[in-house]
Amino acid sequence: MASVSGEQWSSRAGFLMASVGFAVGLGNIWRFPYITGENGGAAFVVVYLVCAFVIGVPILIAEVMIGRRGGMSPPGSMRAVALAEGKSGHWQWAGGMNVLAAFLIQVVYCVVAGWVLLYLFKALTTGFAGIDGPGAAAEFEAVLADIPGLIFWTVLGLAITGAIIYAGVRSGIERAVRILMPTLFGLLVALAAYNVFAGGFGQAFTYLFAPDFSKVNGPMILAAVGQAFFSIGVAMAGMMTFGAYLPKRVSIAGSALIIVSADTLVALLAGLVIFPVVFDFGLDPGGGTGLIFQTLPVAFAQMPGGHLVSVLFFLLLSVAAITSMVGLVEAITAWMKEHRGFERHKSAVAVLSGIALLSLVSVLSYNVLSHVQLFGNDLHAVSDYVPNQILLPLGGLLIAVFAGWFVSRASARDELAMESDALFNAWRFLVRYVASAAVLVIFLFGVSG
Repeated sequence: MASVSGEQWSSRAGFLMASVGFAVGLGNIWRFPYITGENGGAAFVVVYLVCAFVIGVPILIAEVMIGRRGGMSPPGSMRAVALAEGKSGHWQWAGGMNVLAAFLIQVVYCVVAGWVLLYLFKALTTGFAGIDGPGAAAEFEAVLADIPGLIFWTVLGLAITGAIIYAGVRSGIERAVRILMPTLFGLLVALAAYNVFAGGFGQAFTYLFAPDFSKVNGPMILAAVGQAFFSIGVAMAGMMTFGAYLPKRVSIAGSALIIVSADTLVALLAGLVIFPVVFDFGLDPGGGTGLIFQTLPVAFAQMPGGHLVSVLFFLLLSVAAITSMVGLVEAITAWMKEHRGFERHKSAVAVLSGIALLSLVSVLSYNVLSHVQLFGNDLHAVSDYVPNQILLPLGGLLIAVFAGWFVSRASARDELAMESDALFNAWRFLVRYVASAAVLVIFLFGVSG
C-alpha cells in the first residue's frame, strides 16, 4: 500500500542514505569506541558484529516491512497491518511507544547536539590552541553553566533539522542526506587516513581487529547485544516512518543489510579515528562523553595540524547529530500530520516548538536543576532510563513479536519478496526466536538494573 501522505523516496539511494544517517549518530562516533574500550577491544567487536547481523538486521527488516505495508506513521502502520491481519487495532500502542521514545530521546539529544555545534564553532575560531586538561574541564563546566548559550546552540541544531523536515521527504530529507552522508564518510576516511601517519594507528588497529576471545564473558555479550540494538536505531520510529515512504520495488532485506553494514563501518572507522589519538597521547579509551569534550581537545591542541583535525572531527560529529535528529523529528512530524490532520509545514513547526520548550528542562538539568531528584535519581539518569531502558527494548520486542507471530507468513512473504524460501525462513526464525529473546534480555536487565 502506498504512503498515505503521498510522499515517497525518489530512489533507493535516497532511502538508504537517510536510513544510514538516522542510524549513524553520536553513539557511533563516541559510544562505540567507548563501549569497545570497556569490553576488551577486538573480541567485543567480533561479538558485536554477530549481534548486529543476527539481531539488528531481522528487527530492522521487520520494522521497515511494517512501515511500508501500513504506509502511515508508526501507530497508524501498526494498526493498519494488524487490522488487515484480523488482529486487534490496539497494536497501534506499540507504534505509539516508538514515537514517544523518539520524542523523549530528541528532547535530550538536541542539547548534546548543541554542544557539538558549539565545539565546532570553538574549533573553527580557536582550534583549542594552548588548552590543557584542567583548562578543557573548566571550559566544559562553563559551557554547562551558560544557560543562554546552551539554549542558543540547542535551538540552532533544531532549526537546521526543522528546515530539512519542513521542505519534505524529497526536497528536504533526501536532498540533505545526499550532501551530508558522503560528507560524513569522507570526513571519517580523511581523519582515519591522517592517523595512519600521525601515530598510534598500528596500536589502534590491533586493538580493534586482533581479538583475544578469553575476554568474552556474559556482561560483554550483553553489552554487545545492547550496542547492536541501540546503534541501528530500531524502535525509535524513524525506520518505520522511512519505510512508509519506500516504493514497493525496493528490496527491504537487501536495504537492511546495507544499512547495518554501513552503520557498522562507520562505528569501526570511528574507532580508527579516535583510538589512535587515545593511544598516541596515553588517554583513557573508556572516557565516554568526557573523551570528546574534555580530553580530545587537549590532544588536538598538541598534535601537528590539530586545528584542522579538530574542525573536521567536530564537523563529522555535527553531521552525525543532525542526520539522526532528522529521523527522530520526521517520525514525530508524520504522527502529528496523521493524528492532528496538520499539513507538513504546520506539523514540523509544532513538533520542533514542543521539543524546544521541553529541551529547556534538559538544559537546566545541567545547572540550576542539577540537584533535583526523581525516584532517587537525577534528571539525567531518569531521562536516559525511561526511553533507553524501557521504551526502546519493549518497543523493539513488540515489533519482533508482531512481525514474527502476528503478521501472516503469506503477508510477510509478499511484502519482503525475498529471493528464496530459505532466506525468508531464516529471517522468520531469527525474528521470532533469536531477536525476540535477545531484546527481552535487554529489557529485563534494563528494568532490573
